[in-house]
Amino acid sequence: MSSTMAKLVKLNFTPGIHRESTQYAEEGNWYDTDHVRFRDGRPENLRGYVKKSSTVLTGTARDLITWADNSTFKRASFGTEAKLYEFNGDTVFDITPIRGKTSTGDNTLAIVTIDGTNNGFSTAAGSVRVSVSASSHGAETGDFVAFTSATTIGGAIDLGNRTYQVSVLNTNSFSFDASVTASSTETGVGTATANFYLHTGTSVAIQGLGWGAGVYNAGVSSTGKRAFNEAATSSAIIFRNTQWTIDNWGEDIVACRREGRIYNWDTSQGPTTRAALISASPSVNNYVIVSPNDRHLIALGSTEFATGTFNSMLVRWSDQNNFDNFTPSISSTSGENVLADGSEIVGATRSRSAINIWTDNAMWLMQFVGPPFTFKFQQMGTNCGLIGPHAGIDYAGRSVWMGEDNFFLFDGQLQVLDCTVKKYVFDRLNRSQTDKIYAGINSEFKEIIWLYPSSGQNECDSYVIFNPDDNYWTYGSAIWTTYESQETYDNTITTGVSGTESFLFDNEPVSIFTADGEPISFFIESAYFDIDDGDELMFMDRMIPDFDINDGTVTIEIASQEFPVNSEIIKGPFDVTNTTQKVDFRARGRQAKVKVSANSAGTSWRFGSLRMAMQPDGRR
Repeated sequence: MSSTMAKLVKLNFTPGIHRESTQYAEEGNWYDTDHVRFRDGRPENLRGYVKKSSTVLTGTARDLITWADNSTFKRASFGTEAKLYEFNGDTVFDITPIRGKTSTGDNTLAIVTIDGTNNGFSTAAGSVRVSVSASSHGAETGDFVAFTSATTIGGAIDLGNRTYQVSVLNTNSFSFDASVTASSTETGVGTATANFYLHTGTSVAIQGLGWGAGVYNAGVSSTGKRAFNEAATSSAIIFRNTQWTIDNWGEDIVACRREGRIYNWDTSQGPTTRAALISASPSVNNYVIVSPNDRHLIALGSTEFATGTFNSMLVRWSDQNNFDNFTPSISSTSGENVLADGSEIVGATRSRSAINIWTDNAMWLMQFVGPPFTFKFQQMGTNCGLIGPHAGIDYAGRSVWMGEDNFFLFDGQLQVLDCTVKKYVFDRLNRSQTDKIYAGINSEFKEIIWLYPSSGQNECDSYVIFNPDDNYWTYGSAIWTTYESQETYDNTITTGVSGTESFLFDNEPVSIFTADGEPISFFIESAYFDIDDGDELMFMDRMIPDFDINDGTVTIEIASQEFPVNSEIIKGPFDVTNTTQKVDFRARGRQAKVKVSANSAGTSWRFGSLRMAMQPDGRR
């Protein structure tokens, strides 16, 4: 059959990814992708990333903020299950607070004096292991300790200017590995002050199992029940991973680790100063946020003032401009309010003239009205709860968030977003790790991004992007755990896990198209298209690509089928550069699809259109 009889047909696909139906039913749309966005309706590859700091973080970051201090110095802060960090634009500093000594004595700093008499260090020549006797130290295995005013022990070990992760031997002793080997054996010697940091938390949510985790019926075997002395293999009990919320208090920050106290880090004190306990703060808090303009420190999920009892639905706030006063009185604007509709407050975000608060089932507005009530609370929706503490974001005065099975938007009215990849995202979501879902904004491209862990993954390995201005969705794979817009720095800032280590990254800096120097794979694939609803076979023998490519190369594949149950016949991949005028090939089928991809270091491309020579070729 002569190719000159074929007609050039322009293939233009709808912007965004559409896969709520099958790849055959989504004709005219893009169906699958990775590391691709849409700009002015056309697909292009995402830019890459580089480490912002070579410092390896201890743990995995769960919250991240950036800001400029009063001297316009750019800063960032982020918290992991083990540490709280501050980045001053050049160096990452450990500002983890010194913890309270016991759960009932959080105002007492966990500082133990080692005097070489009652308490002391023990070393063995040729070993890095150091044992410490320290009465009632209160540490747990995995915690960190720093020694000040320390003497040299073991002939060679200088304990100062380092932190050590401890293994607890008993309530009065622990051990750690020093950075150098002891040259002598010593027992119960040395002097130092041991400063214990916040207990190290956990990075992974764990399902509670065992004998008390579910119902049992002694002597009876039936569906959904266990025999006596038989451990549960599943339950609704979840021990949650460690979470942080961090916010600005002027040029300083306030930070709270879930189910803990609230701490303040004073920028003017310098990077070597640790975050300090806000002694007036409630004893247990799940989330903190600072109200705009009126500046109250707000705790969400907190202890009630009158009873000291923790209430997961309680909103409690400090005096105006004074986080050292959480006591309600006629001379204070401090107060509290219990929300309804849900079992716990999950998260919040500042929005237009209000703070939006989500429980696990509802959305509330918290608005400053001044004395005597200080704040007004109004429920704005139900069955629209937040799936994780950081799964909601404000975009240009509109709140957008991810719920248990839908995406939502609030702009004065509650809306369920029409998501063209909803089934794909929620079907592959790891439901045991939804606490880690993180929403961010890329203002350069007017995008809202959610990072999430897919099925079988304990950390975020995927993203889904929504562009509210152009109303399209796309998705892909990622290494990020947090995401902060380019309001402070020139590009988005992220934390992520590279291999087995965590770092702070510059994300999508201009002209960077590699993954910290390594190649990135990009692709986008269309749904199937056909002639006359697939009633006719079609013959294809030439395509004319339309790309804007830098000095790299992209590839195009054409896959065809005679029937949906048949195996695909793939033509290509064909290399395409800026100088490629046409690609000749021969393919026949009732349906066909196009795939554009690249896997080289530094390649940048933007797809315009594609013209393909095709013609009817009979019915069989």
